[in-house]
Amino acid sequence: MLPSEEYVQRRKDRETRVAHHEKIHIRLGNLRLGVAFLFVVVAWISLHEHKMSAWWLAGPVLAFAGLAAYHSRILRARELAQRAVAFYEQGLARVEDRWAESPKMFPETGERFQDAHHVYAADLDLFGKGSLFQLLSTARTRMGEDRLAAWLLSPGKLEEIRERHAAVCELRDQLDLREDLAVLGADVGVGVHPEALLKWAESANQMTKFWIRWLALVLATLAVFAALVWAIWGTVAPFAVIVLMEVIVTYSLRKPIDEVLHGTEHAFRDLDLLSGVLARVEAHTFRAPPLKKLQGELLSNGIPSSQAIARLRTLVDLINSRHGVFVRILDAPVMYSVQLAFATERWRTAHGRRLRLWVDALAEMEALISLATYSFEHPADPFPEFSEGSASFAAEELCHPLVPAAVCVRNDVSIAGNTRVLLVSGSNMSGKSTLLRSIGLNVVLAMAGAPVRARHLRLTPLQVGASIRVNDSLQEGSSRFYAEIKRLRQIFDFAGGDPPLLFLLDELLQGTNSKDRRIGAEGIVRALVNRGAIGLVSTHDLALTDIGGTVEGHLQSALHNVHFQDELANGRMTFDYKLREGVVTKSNGLELMRSIGLDV
Repeated sequence: MLPSEEYVQRRKDRETRVAHHEKIHIRLGNLRLGVAFLFVVVAWISLHEHKMSAWWLAGPVLAFAGLAAYHSRILRARELAQRAVAFYEQGLARVEDRWAESPKMFPETGERFQDAHHVYAADLDLFGKGSLFQLLSTARTRMGEDRLAAWLLSPGKLEEIRERHAAVCELRDQLDLREDLAVLGADVGVGVHPEALLKWAESANQMTKFWIRWLALVLATLAVFAALVWAIWGTVAPFAVIVLMEVIVTYSLRKPIDEVLHGTEHAFRDLDLLSGVLARVEAHTFRAPPLKKLQGELLSNGIPSSQAIARLRTLVDLINSRHGVFVRILDAPVMYSVQLAFATERWRTAHGRRLRLWVDALAEMEALISLATYSFEHPADPFPEFSEGSASFAAEELCHPLVPAAVCVRNDVSIAGNTRVLLVSGSNMSGKSTLLRSIGLNVVLAMAGAPVRARHLRLTPLQVGASIRVNDSLQEGSSRFYAEIKRLRQIFDFAGGDPPLLFLLDELLQGTNSKDRRIGAEGIVRALVNRGAIGLVSTHDLALTDIGGTVEGHLQSALHNVHFQDELANGRMTFDYKLREGVVTKSNGLELMRSIGLDV
């Protein structure tokens, strides 16, 4: 079954569930109104007419409470079904290439990861509206987003990539797991902020005097007995003395108590989501060794991580309850805040050091599920084949991952053997920049462990370096040319490293004069090739297509010219975006200017 057919079928089933629960919701609402009316009638008969005992009121009250509890469950079930419908609608939008047109449906664009100085992120549209991250990410937690972004921003090691392939192959057909994770929590947005969570969990305990823990328990017990003495015999003195002692002890501990309880309140949000996601992952049966290893990390002293987080959530709820009037009254006699502070630090002692492992395991799992979702929704996209030896890249029917499949033009691209650099010529808008981005994004996907948008891709591990979208900066006081040469220096620093560099240079050195441009371009390409890098240089300046022509030896044989062609007919320029061998043979710039009325 095609992914779209699977999604449509499941969406229809969930819509049926929504309709079913909606009918029950309406019936229960009417029934509750009927019970409420019955209560009024019984109350009138028993309290005003005195024709029946007031105990009869218990019947409507109990019935109303039972209906309210059941109604709450129905509303929750309806909400989960509605979320499931939205989940499959999102999947259909991705499959049908409508995802970039639906920002409300895909609000997580990864904008917070954007770095204008990264060696390829901005050039390849990794983050932001219509970005690769927006297409890929299905994470429910910020740590899942962080992990996916890290994979996109830095190439993985070959062993890690192959482990991710095995995990993705197992996860891509686990639709039930993906749906369950998507509908968890009180809100469908991305939650859980790991920075504050880990900072609190790994902090030193403040309540270090353990004898006070037992003193607090003894005093609280004595206060209860003293309260009974007061209630039975009317003697208040013992209770007053004990409470005074408790107040003194609590006041002496006010600073560490405030640090523990205030820190806990602010460190944890969305604990129900975290506990739910962990529980669902714990309950699943995995076969792939990387997934089983991750699942094995979700234990602490024999206790599942979800249970430990659920206990912490209970503690946080109790801490928040201190602001209630009733609890404020009881705080001093039972030393409520002191007891909670010790209980919270007992949790931190037992599980705090394991929390980072849980966060890492969950982040890894969510990033893998994002890649698995992409793999399921693009069944024609294969995993790349990795080879050994000098840097190489050979793709058949390569396509841009962010361009809709219906309009994407596929090309064969090979940088292997003696060919180390492709010089791509052609007019503006002919497809040069898109080709560079297509190659860069597919290498990013390959090095992240994801499928690629090609019929077949064989490559060695590569580090991408791109100068495609480099602009001047008023804030930094730099021209476009200066910004470009700074980026070129940044790219050059990656050359000769591990993995080898794949450079993507669009309209190289266009901010300087033609003489300096040719000399500079030749020097840059020679330096990169001499350090084992491969890449592409695009230009519409035909002089740059011969930058190796005056040099004998290695550089001349390493360069290979390809081009994109355009046609001008009736004042309109058209492109087929097909990559061809050799240097572009014609220029339509003057004709195009004349066609719009410029006297040239």
